[in-house]
Amino acid sequence: MSKKPKSKASLYLSLGTTLFGTVSVARRLKDARREGDTLQLADAIVSAASIITGVALLARELRRLSEDGSDILGD
Repeated sequence: MSKKPKSKASLYLSLGTTLFGTVSVARRLKDARREGDTLQLADAIVSAASIITGVALLARELRRLSEDGSDILGD
């Protein structure tokens, strides 16, 4: 299955939203632990797992781009 490579703008946007999501989830984890709210804690953990998966996908995309000889960060 052939997949269209991501554009630089798309990759930057993905990195930015992942960073924002990481800060948000960290805050939710802290608040849930402080309040002792098990349901909010579970929700934050699932969100954290989603972010980890997203970072792994971005890392794979960066690796593929570097293997192809594309200079994703050079401009």
